[in-house]
Amino acid sequence: MTELQNSWIHLRFLTEQHRETLRPLARDERIWEYTKTLLLTDTYDRQFDTYFGEALATAATGGQAYAIGDAVTQDIIGMTRVYDIDHRSKKATIGHTWYTPSVWGKVHNKACKLLLLEYLFDTLQFHRVAFTVKSQNVRSQKAVEKIGGTREGILRRFEIRNDGIPSDQHVFSILGEEWPEKKQRLKEMVASFA
Repeated sequence: MTELQNSWIHLRFLTEQHRETLRPLARDERIWEYTKTLLLTDTYDRQFDTYFGEALATAATGGQAYAIGDAVTQDIIGMTRVYDIDHRSKKATIGHTWYTPSVWGKVHNKACKLLLLEYLFDTLQFHRVAFTVKSQNVRSQKAVEKIGGTREGILRRFEIRNDGIPSDQHVFSILGEEWPEKKQRLKEMVASFA
């Protein structure tokens, strides 16, 4: 994996130096409203440290976690990961992505996905990129469909959220042969923000 940048986003390898920048950004209930990945309770700091440690460990299994930065302001605005990388089958999953609400609905998510998908499909020549989204997170499901993800199915009761509620996972994908058309559409969507 490599660090990536375009006119809107820079993706930097997640390091320990990002922990205290991201901790207060992630402490926004709106980010976790549907996933409950982090609960804003008196154990938030412990939860965040566990979550951040898991993100750092992504690199140990061949994936990569990134701190997402705004290329214009240089501000850190969120996190994302590429994981479940299989070089033999040429596939990977993009997920665990979140942004500070101040950039929701702007160019950032589309520009970030464009960077990652161009790298995975155009540089690494992967055949498949998947996205998984919890069933309660309808906003993220719509976002994945908007960037070209095809809904493949639902993994029922796939996880237990941190609040104890079972959660289905919706699986989406983009295939290599679909990428040129979806790339053009995604580029047009990003360009519309210019």
